[in-house]
Amino acid sequence: MSNGKTFLTAAMMLTSVIFGLRQTSAETITFSSHIAKIVYSKCSSCHRPGQSGPFSLLTYNDVAGRASTIQAVIDDGYMPPWKNVTNDVRFEHDRRLTKQELELIQRWVEDGAPLGDPTKAPRQPEFPSDWLLGKPDMEVEMNGSFAIPASGPDTYRSFVFPMDLPEDKWIKAIEIKPQAKSALHHALFFLDIAKAGRTVDGKDGRAGISGMSFLGRNAFTGVSTDNKNSTKTSISLGGYVPGTTPMLLPGDNAMLLPKGSDLIMQTHFHPSGKKEVEHARMALYFADKPPSRQLTTLMIPPVFGRFANIDIPAGQKDYTITDSFTLPVGVNAIRTSGHAHYLATEMSLVATLPDGKTINLFQVDDWDLDWQDTYQFASPVTLPAGTLFESKIVYDNSSANPSNPNSPPQRVTWGRESNDEMGNVTIQMVAQNVSDQATLNRALQGKTRESMMASIQLGRSQPKRGSQQPVQVLVKKMDSNQDGRIQLVEFKKQFPRAERLFNRFDINNDDELDKSELDAARQPMTQFLNLRKRPQGLGGKERE
Repeated sequence: MSNGKTFLTAAMMLTSVIFGLRQTSAETITFSSHIAKIVYSKCSSCHRPGQSGPFSLLTYNDVAGRASTIQAVIDDGYMPPWKNVTNDVRFEHDRRLTKQELELIQRWVEDGAPLGDPTKAPRQPEFPSDWLLGKPDMEVEMNGSFAIPASGPDTYRSFVFPMDLPEDKWIKAIEIKPQAKSALHHALFFLDIAKAGRTVDGKDGRAGISGMSFLGRNAFTGVSTDNKNSTKTSISLGGYVPGTTPMLLPGDNAMLLPKGSDLIMQTHFHPSGKKEVEHARMALYFADKPPSRQLTTLMIPPVFGRFANIDIPAGQKDYTITDSFTLPVGVNAIRTSGHAHYLATEMSLVATLPDGKTINLFQVDDWDLDWQDTYQFASPVTLPAGTLFESKIVYDNSSANPSNPNSPPQRVTWGRESNDEMGNVTIQMVAQNVSDQATLNRALQGKTRESMMASIQLGRSQPKRGSQQPVQVLVKKMDSNQDGRIQLVEFKKQFPRAERLFNRFDINNDDELDKSELDAARQPMTQFLNLRKRPQGLGGKERE
């Protein structure tokens, strides 16, 4: 008898579900009852007056008038802007449309975009009149204004935001208000501890610093420097792309802003068809006290792929670099991101736990330089000691890649400019136990050094017998202050055009080579000297 009742109940439930599905499929999809709440939650934050969207999507007329355009960009995957497609973890402010939302929009457009009963429509969202995160603790603005022409090539430029902090601060979030909203495709933020940007800002007669090279030498090496003993001069603080939602770091996590430092914004402009002027403002949100744990950043591979020996032949469609790192201690992962230039097409970061379980933390199947973003986990991802991180980046240097900056394709190697390439996936995390932080830092530093040494050994011939002596003599000659180290200023007196060689071995980016760095540099330095003796083999050009 009991089994009969169970069967009857199940049959009734199944009938109800089927009837409900039929009713839903027969229901008229309207803006008021179905579409408005999707648009308000996923589109309107950018598509409203004063924001990055080229038109507003706040009213029925706004949305219905562009229904076919909305359907086209959704079908293409261009909107809403969200490149990380993994479903293994949840993210804050995930802008992806669900399968049901996609189907509703498609049916609504196909049915002629009906309004429905206006009384059933949700209220238009209310947005802050100024900063999305509320009143900031500090506002800063870029030094000078930069004019962007209506047409022409893309422009890459770095801008200085003087801060002049009288004391150290801990930052929870950065929000930016660009003025040239239509032309700004993306921006990366860096902390300039040495205020080096001020010395070259405006050197060419216009506000800012030309190109992407300024921050390359001092950029993040993959070990967080949230302590006062740092020798690094530039630290990554995230970035902005149209559609980015500014987010406070969770819990008591925060990043150090040392007193006296500046902010640098490295910017990519794409002319929008009208003249624009950039004079951006930034809002800074501070923590009330230092964090209980150090926020640590790992790049895989380190230093934007500087030691990954990136050398992409012209025409190759699937050039791939991979790298890995094993956690020596347990961590809580906070957020992730990736970086590359025009040739990259795919990017991923997978964590394999000691028990064999895998978690896909980051996966981009159609990389676009213009839509870089930082993805903050909805809650920290717990990863035990022994977890293996594996990154993968694929490049397409063929004519079939519409983003290829070269036509016909040309060989591309690692470099800082947009026509060069680089690549890494970044994960920010905190050690689960404060006592493990030193162990984690040493492991990250060792990873960078290991990558550098592997890069040196790969593809390089052994030096000729007796060739070490000239290097030793040269080192002694360069060390003019006799401190046992070679400062960048000393090196450039001998080789004014070979700064790239120096930077390759300046592991901690402190503008000097100590004994361990000099030992690592000895073999390739010998090769460099031998090449200088035979300039005809290099087409008469000095090797840099």
